[in-house]
Amino acid sequence: MNTPIVLITGAGRGIGAATALLCARNGCDVAVNYARDAQAAADVAAQVQALGRRAVAVAADVSREADVLRLFQTVDGELGTLTALVNNAGVVDVQARVDAMSAGRLTRMFAINVVGSMLCAREAVRRMSTRYGGAGGAIVNLSSAAARLGSPGQYVDYAAAKGAIDTFTLGLAREVADEGIRVNAVRPGIIATDIHASGGEPGRALRLAPQVPMRRAGSADEVAQAVWWLLSDAASYATGAVIDVSGGR
Repeated sequence: MNTPIVLITGAGRGIGAATALLCARNGCDVAVNYARDAQAAADVAAQVQALGRRAVAVAADVSREADVLRLFQTVDGELGTLTALVNNAGVVDVQARVDAMSAGRLTRMFAINVVGSMLCAREAVRRMSTRYGGAGGAIVNLSSAAARLGSPGQYVDYAAAKGAIDTFTLGLAREVADEGIRVNAVRPGIIATDIHASGGEPGRALRLAPQVPMRRAGSADEVAQAVWWLLSDAASYATGAVIDVSGGR
């Protein structure tokens, strides 16, 4: 049996890193994509290798088509034919109302969170689809509970981008369902990772935890478990699904 090969974007930290390690524990070789922090990505790759799996860390800005092409070509050459993609790379910005958002902020938000995911999915389909001679595979997109809640006064742009991911997941799932590819998404809620610092409030998860029905923030590992299930054969009849991992929020 061939070893599964998983590419995880934005895998140097948080949910991406947790997913990389969980995939390795379940017998996958892992491509660790990162945008800036080479050391963090190298550390994740080293942990994957310590688990007895192959790993490669690849720098690429997923919003740039040339970077995405190079990313996938590197994975082809270093690990082999891709069998799974996790579209995890994403950004938030400082908390703001829509009437204070610049065009530059909006362009960056959608370029990374939406266009990047679609470009990566395009390249994955070209490798995995039976239409192109592939053997099938799985794609999991990272959405957010913000897509349902709207994030007023904070991140309406981020919420809208993740709403686009939900729609993209459903459309692509139906498009490639008979080509051996399953496409699903996970919608995390308040998760204790350092992404909140990028929005200017490192303690946001702790502050909002009392508003969650389970009265706590989630962990990156808890989200990774849902991602892994959707990637695995245990979810063989699931496509077009969006799983909330939000503590009931």
